[in-house]
Amino acid sequence: MAKDHGPHIKNDEQYEKLRDQGLSKEKAARIANDPNSGKKGGKAEKYEERTKDELYQKAKEVGIVGRSDMSKEELINALRNH
Repeated sequence: MAKDHGPHIKNDEQYEKLRDQGLSKEKAARIANDPNSGKKGGKAEKYEERTKDELYQKAKEVGIVGRSDMSKEELINALRNH
């Protein structure tokens, strides 16, 4: 049984598995709190196929600092490594 991590973590079991895999607390929480995580999909548009503005909006959504000064390639890299 997974430990209760409080109201800020919606899926404690998934959070613990992700932390055991070495993900940061922030990234594990973001994935565990996504209602679509764990579902098969892979239907999202590839970052390279998105516009710079779409990438900027996604970076804003996940809280990437310095996004306004980033090129499209830098936004892609920041989103993949955040």
